[in-house]
Amino acid sequence: MLSKSRIKHITSLKVKKFRDEHNQFIAEGEKLVMDLAAGKFTMAGIYASPEWIDSNTGLIRSKSAPVFETSLPEMTRITALSSPSPVLAVINIPDPVFTISPSHDFTKSLSLALDDIRDPGNLGTIIRIADWFGIENILCSESCVDIYNPKVVQASMGSIARVNMVSCNLPEKLAALPGCPVYGAFLEGDSIFTQTFDDHGIIVIGNESHGISPELVPFITRKLFIPSFGSSESGKAESLNASIATAIICAEFRRNQQKIQ
Repeated sequence: MLSKSRIKHITSLKVKKFRDEHNQFIAEGEKLVMDLAAGKFTMAGIYASPEWIDSNTGLIRSKSAPVFETSLPEMTRITALSSPSPVLAVINIPDPVFTISPSHDFTKSLSLALDDIRDPGNLGTIIRIADWFGIENILCSESCVDIYNPKVVQASMGSIARVNMVSCNLPEKLAALPGCPVYGAFLEGDSIFTQTFDDHGIIVIGNESHGISPELVPFITRKLFIPSFGSSESGKAESLNASIATAIICAEFRRNQQKIQ
């Protein structure tokens, strides 16, 4: 049986203030917990049904984490999901295992820079998209939603274990990378479908409502535009969701590289 203090601690991790205070976050669901366990994350505790514990003794031994048999009513109290899963893990926030090295050369790979992404579902989905397209590094502005927000972790579907992320001052970071191509998604610019691209550089994705902030515009070396093919007579969407735009841009970059090869 879980103590009241333990339940209080776990539920507090749904709030950024307490994630920062305890340097921990939560992850729920069998696939997500397995993906994070396969990486370099360390687990402070695993809370699971008896059936899940019996089926995953190997994983439990490999992570050397304390395991707490948790009843359904208890899981219902600690979950951040609408319906509790068979397992929840309390995970130590890594420092600096999954951050980008200060010496990383951005001129030799493709990276993402996220400017003020506020929706946790969008951020989690963008992490998943980066993982799918082999983009290993993401720079997040300091105003982005917290990387370890439960909804971000959940939406990443485990990709947060495979993508390096760091929160930073984006204008300062881009200013320190002269000569590195910086692409920005705008409502005006060159159609992404008519361009050729390098196999390296930084793709900047702006805020869901306001786009790329004025402070970052001077660092953009190429403005990209995803044209709409909807009929203006019948009406059309005003803009694309940030994560959908990211997927289209990443796919087009990778398609270009396939053509070159």
